[in-house]
Amino acid sequence: MSKERSQRLIDYQPMDLSEPAELVAAIRKRRGGKFINLDRMLLHSVPIAEGWNHYIGAIRNHLSLDPKLRELGMCGVAVLNGAEYEFIHHAPPFKAAGGTQEQVDALRLLGQASFPKPLFSPIEQDAAELTLQMTRNIKVDPELMKRLHVELGNTAVVELVSVIAAYNMVSRFLIALDVTPEDH
Repeated sequence: MSKERSQRLIDYQPMDLSEPAELVAAIRKRRGGKFINLDRMLLHSVPIAEGWNHYIGAIRNHLSLDPKLRELGMCGVAVLNGAEYEFIHHAPPFKAAGGTQEQVDALRLLGQASFPKPLFSPIEQDAAELTLQMTRNIKVDPELMKRLHVELGNTAVVELVSVIAAYNMVSRFLIALDVTPEDH
């Protein structure tokens, strides 16, 4: 066991956890049959794990928002908050939704002067800027919101803001509880 993991304050629940059966089954179903370390930490609190599974499951699987914009927001929050665990779990879905490896690499520069905006479409640039403003400043430039609204409409703007807000919560949970990448 690494020094880092031996100093974790709260250990993960076991990978073969079976109770509460209904919740464990729902999480496993959403994850394709397995737990990730985030789930194993959440399962220390049944109400939190239930709410999280439902809410984050909806964000991941039931929005009308373009999946590439959704994952761009998630990856951007991960970078801005230093949540590497979050980034490694969302870079592959970003690519699956049409992102490139060059864009994945570029997202690691979000918030820096060297962020290569031209690699992204105008709406992706605005989504990245929204991610930056919501995560760093909380308050968002009204002109940016107007551009997003014109391009995306009510539902997608609400969904994009919700994704960014939710994944700020996720990153804070991951970092505070020292959730680390799974051993493969």
